[in-house]
Amino acid sequence: MSVDLNADVGEGMADANLLPFLTSANIACGLHAGDANSMDETVSLAIAHGVAVGAHPGYADRENFGRVFVEMPAGEVERLVLYQIGALDAFVRTKGAALTHVKPHGALYHAGIEYPDVARAIAEAVRRYRSTLILVGKSGSMLTEAGRDAGLTVADEAFADRRYQADGSLVPRSRAGAVLTDPEEAAAQAVSIARDGVAVAEDGSRVAVRADTICVHGDTAGAPAIARLIRERLRQESITVAPLRVPRKGGPAPARVEGHA
Repeated sequence: MSVDLNADVGEGMADANLLPFLTSANIACGLHAGDANSMDETVSLAIAHGVAVGAHPGYADRENFGRVFVEMPAGEVERLVLYQIGALDAFVRTKGAALTHVKPHGALYHAGIEYPDVARAIAEAVRRYRSTLILVGKSGSMLTEAGRDAGLTVADEAFADRRYQADGSLVPRSRAGAVLTDPEEAAAQAVSIARDGVAVAEDGSRVAVRADTICVHGDTAGAPAIARLIRERLRQESITVAPLRVPRKGGPAPARVEGHA
């Protein structure tokens, strides 16, 4: 049994303290957060720690950290994502490494869950750039479905530091308790998801959650301590933590990343 541990980084937080505990990093591409300097530095840090590098494109909305929905035509969404993948990949390629995945950020991620045209636009941008890239999206969502329809490998994502609702959606950040900042609580949720495929919702019900990769947000208070404890608890449960990997050339792309059994 294995699972990937990812975080959204390159957003102005203490990434040097967080990256050693990750297996995949989603690096901001300069629009919702970050810039050329942060992309270059964060890519270097990730490579130094043997962490798989992914692009983390978002809406061009620094004022709201990319967490407010921006209405735009599907074609513009596609170009927005394509532009950001290419920007980050420039730094990856010049360091002799390879981009492995794409995970949308914030409101763009959630728009891909809620709106089929946005989901298809994101998937098409990834396919146009490189069809072997892995598209990361919320487990069982419209976004991962669009990725499969586009012929991409997808990774179902779950969250260690976000509270779930009974229907499997995330508690909105505007509500108290939506973000789990207690390392013990976040680690317990990560283990439950990886081992049992279950998260405990805010009302105490058990929600089925499949995960190839589990996320800790880089801007969550105490993220390095949370990630460190997750690694420790997964090891105690004999759950391997391994990075996302692109399909081998010449072989068929699998329908999904086989991580959690």
